[in-house]
Amino acid sequence: MSFPNNFLWGGATAANQTEGAYDVNGRGPSNLDYMPYGDLRFQVGTGNLDPKSLPEDTFFPSRVAIDHYHHYKEDIALMAQMGFKVYRLSLSWSRIYPKGNESEPNPLGLDYYLNVFKECRKYNIEPLVTINHFDIPMHLVDEYGGWKNRQTIDFYLKFTETLFNHYKDYVKYWLTFNEINMVLHFPFVATGLTFKPEDNREQITTDVIHHQLVASSKATQLAKKINPDFQIGCMLAAGSYYAQTPHPEDVWKSIQDSRESYMFSDVQVRGSYPNYYLKQIEQQHLTLPIKDGDIEVLRDHTVDFISFSYYSSRVSSAQPDAANQTESNIFASEINPYLETSEWGWQIDPLGFQITINEIYDRYNKPMFVVENGLGAVDNLTEDGEIHDDYRIEYHKEHIKAMSDAITLDGVELIGYTSWACIDSISNGTGEMAKRYGFIYVDRDNSGKGTFRRIPKKSFYWYQEVIKHNGENLNEK
Repeated sequence: MSFPNNFLWGGATAANQTEGAYDVNGRGPSNLDYMPYGDLRFQVGTGNLDPKSLPEDTFFPSRVAIDHYHHYKEDIALMAQMGFKVYRLSLSWSRIYPKGNESEPNPLGLDYYLNVFKECRKYNIEPLVTINHFDIPMHLVDEYGGWKNRQTIDFYLKFTETLFNHYKDYVKYWLTFNEINMVLHFPFVATGLTFKPEDNREQITTDVIHHQLVASSKATQLAKKINPDFQIGCMLAAGSYYAQTPHPEDVWKSIQDSRESYMFSDVQVRGSYPNYYLKQIEQQHLTLPIKDGDIEVLRDHTVDFISFSYYSSRVSSAQPDAANQTESNIFASEINPYLETSEWGWQIDPLGFQITINEIYDRYNKPMFVVENGLGAVDNLTEDGEIHDDYRIEYHKEHIKAMSDAITLDGVELIGYTSWACIDSISNGTGEMAKRYGFIYVDRDNSGKGTFRRIPKKSFYWYQEVIKHNGENLNEK
């Protein structure tokens, strides 16, 4: 048996990509409600364009998304039909605290998520909750500067304390931030940051990084105080960097690129800023906004496990060639000629998954949880209303095999696997519905039209069998 008997199989979603209902039952606006569909999305996401300056007729796909808010019972029932042991979801901060700075939470928001958790428990599905999956109440961005302002740590902690107290009997596994390293690549999406021409981007980003890392450690401290049995994890966007050639400069560049992501988990797992980052800060004439008690809280309140997303590996070059870059626009990478590529430019690398798992485990020697892994592709309905997504089955099959090898051959500790995404949702990168990841098809298109009908794909039934046999049937025809 390669997978432990208690291995947690499931799938993942994010509130901002699935829930919709952006103005229902007291929910306030969030930064992701202002992410447009179309050519300007990348400029907004990277913090180079203020979304408030967009035309009035701009389409914001997350505001309705797939309306999981009103379909959660149907969706969770389908997850249960697949045999899910765990469902990773995030909670919309502005559904609980509409402005982010209220003295009391929105009771309708609290009740909504309580009902979601009860629905999960009805099917013996363990909720894995991402406290902050990129979204932040827009009021905090407009009035306080969001994560640039240290006061946002206190707003976040009030939010987390509310969650820990209200749901302590329903949730065991928590993630403090989703893909915390994405502030370096998609800052408005990750933290609500929009930069002005005169801003010192590097210093502002450094401030935001420190504030979120302190918030994560303080949330971990708070969680253990409220319920010592809580399991708290960090989460990063992962994917090993290969050197383009054996040239030492390319090898060194691959190490530097890896450090850029691992710095965050180095702090959250080891409890202090690594020396390489401190030297980088010094060389760039930046300062960490450290206050009294910060060093101690980072040191004393590290996470219990490491979670991460993996979609592809990357290639580093000391002399990057713009003409040789993958189409994927968030994580730039040189093209790897030995790999196949998805329809959206992600290079498909199952062995890279095993490499990444080992790289993380060797670095930290702590339990790990794969919380995102999947293939974005165009799915076509047949005349009889079916989706034959063999390409998705093949992708997951090879990646689950790689995960199995990491356990069996390499001895890594894996808690579970939640595919991205178990149901079609709005793409974080492009805002499209056509870029589908799910085992469940949702009838909605890029322009927001559709019936929201849910249709299980061929991969739905395949994954059902994988879970049923605890991953031991992958070689069966």
